[in-house]
Amino acid sequence: MKDTPSCCHIVALPYPGRGHINPMMNFCRLLVSKPNTTLLVTIVVTEEWLGFLGSEETSGSEKIRFRTIPNVIPSELVRAADMEKFIQALNTEMEPHFEQLLDQLDPPASLIMADTLLSWTVCLGNRRNIPVASFWCMSATVFSLFHHWDLFTQNGHFPVKLSENGHQLVNYIPGVSPIRLADLPLHFTGYSESLINRIREGFSRVLKAQYLLLSTMYEIEPQAVDALKQSLAYPIYTIGPAVVPYSGLATESDEQLDYLRWLDLQPARSVLYVSMGSYLSFPATQVEEIAAGLSQSGVRFLWVARGEATRLQKAWGGDSGLMVPWCEQLKVLHHPSVGGFWTHCGWNSVQECVLYAGVPMLTWPLGIDQLHNSKVIVEDWRIGWKVKEEAWMGRERVAGIVKKFMDCENAEVKEMWTRVKELQRKARDAGSDGGSMATGMGCFLRDISSSLC
Repeated sequence: MKDTPSCCHIVALPYPGRGHINPMMNFCRLLVSKPNTTLLVTIVVTEEWLGFLGSEETSGSEKIRFRTIPNVIPSELVRAADMEKFIQALNTEMEPHFEQLLDQLDPPASLIMADTLLSWTVCLGNRRNIPVASFWCMSATVFSLFHHWDLFTQNGHFPVKLSENGHQLVNYIPGVSPIRLADLPLHFTGYSESLINRIREGFSRVLKAQYLLLSTMYEIEPQAVDALKQSLAYPIYTIGPAVVPYSGLATESDEQLDYLRWLDLQPARSVLYVSMGSYLSFPATQVEEIAAGLSQSGVRFLWVARGEATRLQKAWGGDSGLMVPWCEQLKVLHHPSVGGFWTHCGWNSVQECVLYAGVPMLTWPLGIDQLHNSKVIVEDWRIGWKVKEEAWMGRERVAGIVKKFMDCENAEVKEMWTRVKELQRKARDAGSDGGSMATGMGCFLRDISSSLC
């Protein structure tokens, strides 16, 4: 049986990682939820990732369906062990299976919306005369850094020995405030030159896309967005953190969540929420020191510790701490008992914290774009402190910085609260009528409807 024809059929292909899949899925949900739209969205993931997502995430809308391609890339469970092999598979193994799927879809694709890092989709779309919207789920600033990569080479900063020159400032990237080489993304965090060159080639392909979707808010990155609009020849839309908004009102299902009930019992602004992302991780010995330090600090904390949650809870949880394997982050960030966020500085989490929580952040960047995001939080916005200044942190230092950070009477902390609330106001302006998020999504819908439907 053929599917019901749709005015505009978007085929969405996220990069296979939780921090990329979630924003694209949520953006698709927001698109089809808009009134007077006749969109059908097909989200394409690997068979493995469809199993990871589960039924709750893949059901509930007649306008969104999921299709799979075979597991032709290394498993999510082991990809971090050999990123070069993983990236190579993304660029060589996925395309024929995705193209075969395109041939099977009914109605045919009107638009391919693909993660920017899957740049081969641009060539595929152009070859098949299907427009491509490139979806970038990091900051506009980091996009600009990659887009202007040749300037690093011209200025003698790629390749470079970080141990000798990490303190040098880069002040020549359009729309980007001066930044140390040590805080730049990806290419100074252990990746090989060949892998970096592959990503650079990908960015040259993205210039041939028809649309660019930036998962950011103009109000918090105006210089970077303006610079990109001046240097790129196709429409650019700022769509915000691409999360389905949470109202802050408790639901019946919330009553089943132990961690929310635990938060309900804590004083306002007393809990440090700790979440270090879903991909990169700490050595086991460092995890133990963090757990011991949190416990030693005496500060209330809620830590998303994934597979370590049960063991850590028994060893270090006590009365003040709760370790859980997973939580609904927006509900936690909305909770009035949360007074700080210890984060790995993934861009999605940073924006969610600013927009929905409005609390200061402790930063511990683990790699990729997180180093730069940490720099923005600590030095540009001045709404957080960087936890990790050396390769190893013992429990005493963890305890000390956490205790000081959560002291609302500390003058420096009070100043951070003032600044983060002002930044939150700007972020909320982005989501209001006439703000960059609403405008960006509205313009994208209008443009694809007028040209594709």
